[in-house]
Amino acid sequence: MTYHIPVLLEETIEALNLSSKSIIVDATLGGGGHSLEIVKRISPNGKLIGIDQDINAINEAGKKLKSDKAQIVLHNTNFANLAKVLGSEKVDGILADIGVSSHQIDTPERGFSYMADAELDMRMSIEEDKKALTAYSVVNGYSEKKLEQIIRDYGEERYSRRIAENIIKSRPINTTLELAKICERSVPGNYYKTGGHPAKRTFQAIRIEVNRELEVLEKFIPQAIESLKKGGRLCIITFHSLEDRIVKQAFKHYATECICPPKTPQCICGHSATVNILTKKPITASDEESRINSRSSSAKLRVVEKL
Repeated sequence: MTYHIPVLLEETIEALNLSSKSIIVDATLGGGGHSLEIVKRISPNGKLIGIDQDINAINEAGKKLKSDKAQIVLHNTNFANLAKVLGSEKVDGILADIGVSSHQIDTPERGFSYMADAELDMRMSIEEDKKALTAYSVVNGYSEKKLEQIIRDYGEERYSRRIAENIIKSRPINTTLELAKICERSVPGNYYKTGGHPAKRTFQAIRIEVNRELEVLEKFIPQAIESLKKGGRLCIITFHSLEDRIVKQAFKHYATECICPPKTPQCICGHSATVNILTKKPITASDEESRINSRSSSAKLRVVEKL
């Protein structure tokens, strides 16, 4: 079982400012690529707390992260539950690498890929839940207006209306390749030149909807900041503009002393800054990393430090 190469690894490790006694949370454990390097740096007296909603990721990372030095604790849950995982414990650093892993995409039966045929699923968690939202539920159950909105807003797809219209006409849609073909015939023939694969943005949009990815990220950030010790750092890696915008705006909010309207003569909000932004501009992958790992080319790392 192979998981993706950790992106911005050196930059992230440096940003976390690790020591041999650090308590670190990897909130999106994946295959443990970042955590493996973290454990090396925080031994012998440090502690790693790993979180992932995908039990396959927990099992895979657990094999890699065996250590007779640093303490390792793994939790199979969504990182939106960070506060419940930590309780009253404060930590020195938190990392979140947002989005779907290459392993999930490369496992056809998970239904993330538009390049392989499978049932429409796209859940990052594989726990059996008959009430859980799936890609099939979205594609076959949502109204045309709702589908258009999701594909437009979450996929930033210019042909969202046409794709949504053709989805409605083609129902029921059972597999990933059926959906991919609908996307292909809904866009102009020259789409590949500027937009990549015609199904890419639609699949991204449906995946975000199924997993409530933006909502989860918005819930996670305040919990993460609250959980840091003074001087602790929060590092978030994003892969598309929707995620990055949420992180950028949240960091700005928590780094601002007063959030009263501009013309308010005297501060009445009672808000005070709780973090310092360490990355005025996001850290991006080097040309060399982008060449070796194409997934890193869209990655952006933003970092704050708790005041």
